[in-house]
Amino acid sequence: MTALDPTLDPPLGPPVDRPVRAKRSLAARVAAGAAGGVMRFFLILVALVWMVPTFGLLMSSFRDPTDISTSGWWKVFTAPGQLTAKSYRTLLENDAITSSLLNTVWITVPATLLVVMIGAMAGYAFAWMDFKGRDWWFLVVVALLVVPVQVALIPLSDLFGKIGIFGDIIGVVLFHVGFGLPFAIFLLRNFFAEIPRELLEAARLDGAGEIRLFATVVMPLAAPAIASLGIFQFLWVWNDMLVALVFSDSQSQPLTVALQQQVRQFGSNIEVLAPGAFISMAIPLVVFFAFQRQFVSGVMAGAVK
Repeated sequence: MTALDPTLDPPLGPPVDRPVRAKRSLAARVAAGAAGGVMRFFLILVALVWMVPTFGLLMSSFRDPTDISTSGWWKVFTAPGQLTAKSYRTLLENDAITSSLLNTVWITVPATLLVVMIGAMAGYAFAWMDFKGRDWWFLVVVALLVVPVQVALIPLSDLFGKIGIFGDIIGVVLFHVGFGLPFAIFLLRNFFAEIPRELLEAARLDGAGEIRLFATVVMPLAAPAIASLGIFQFLWVWNDMLVALVFSDSQSQPLTVALQQQVRQFGSNIEVLAPGAFISMAIPLVVFFAFQRQFVSGVMAGAVK
């Protein structure tokens, strides 16, 4: 055999298919390039701009009322001597604000715990227990998600007045629990439904009943969803003003209502409004940023089902 002459034409044969690289559009190339450092810088810039009012409120809460009325909060960068804790001392001496802060805790904590506990039990029942009309009852729960809060204000006001809890903290708590349960059941039911059936059947073969199965197997696995639900409910109840404004009185009003009433006298009590508003804003921010990973993972896990 003789070696092939490289100068000769290649032998005839079937054409060889070569992969053709798809050309990306200009918009796709720009989006791919922006997904790196440019997009990260833009998101950081947006976050910083979003935090400017919070930082300004913080600086104002440490300034004297006279300085607040004569110049903006950015004046502290050139005159740091304006910073003082006098406004916070005035806030602690205001009985209306301190009692409303305590009322906010008494409203938020029970409303959050009850929604998490009842929602977890109901979600487990809808996911893994067979009972008559289970799917229809779950559709009712999903339908309740679209019911606005304003629809129930007048009927529940009349009902709470008849049973003697209108104006009490328990009335505000029950309202928040009632409107928080549909979302809680929906979220946790979808999360519980993703648990492998084999795991639950293995626990039943070991002699675990429904209560023990729920407490020792399901609840530990549902920790991200439970945490996200608790954070969501906490933020909603803590920042609520409409429900508390309708169902609470002067003895049971939370911090949001107390600050709203202080706004009517803005010119004379800015030393109370500034630190009170910052405390009302800071606590939910601390809770959210401390558990934001659990919040995102839990919501995504329950929403993709």
